[in-house]
Amino acid sequence: MVRPTLEDRGHERGVGAGRPPGDYRPEGMSAAAAKRPTAASGKKGAGDTDRAHDNNRLVASNRRARHDYEIVDTVECGIVLQGSEVKSLREGRIALQDSYARILDGELWLFGVHVPPYAQANGFGAHDPDRRRKLLLHRRQLDEWMGRSQQQSLTMVPLSIYFKDGRAKVELALAKGRRQYDKRHAIASRDASREAAREARAATRGGGRH
Repeated sequence: MVRPTLEDRGHERGVGAGRPPGDYRPEGMSAAAAKRPTAASGKKGAGDTDRAHDNNRLVASNRRARHDYEIVDTVECGIVLQGSEVKSLREGRIALQDSYARILDGELWLFGVHVPPYAQANGFGAHDPDRRRKLLLHRRQLDEWMGRSQQQSLTMVPLSIYFKDGRAKVELALAKGRRQYDKRHAIASRDASREAAREARAATRGGGRH
């Protein structure tokens, strides 16, 4: 006895008539509809893009540090935060102007950073806005920076704080304090560069007119 194939059964029921062998899509579904991607096809939507942006973005920049110090070297550090502090950072609520870092008992700490309380946190879940916060750095690099800061009388200051792959990071600088004359010279050089750039743009626009 020869058993009927799947194609034979389909033809017996009047299903799939006129279709090529192997075409088993539901009756009434067009070939184009069968090829459309489903929601689980892996295509990224607007929500995924927003989450990716939130996981990699600048939170705050310390412009004052670049004005007051000559930057000698920089390094990326991790930072230990409480849950409410992370939420405040995601809202961009932080002040770095008067912050600095120091090594105490072999560990690196960040001082003077103001992180306002998160609006929804209170009681046990709230944090001290001005508490010192531990920075995370490899031991070899930590020992190197401690030696350099002591030998060369350098200061450690944060330049920025940002999210990278969803984790808070600090760009820490090993810096030399500028004298008042150096600060004025830096300002004058910056202003001269801006003026030269403005003149160049003006000349370019003027040369394009006939």
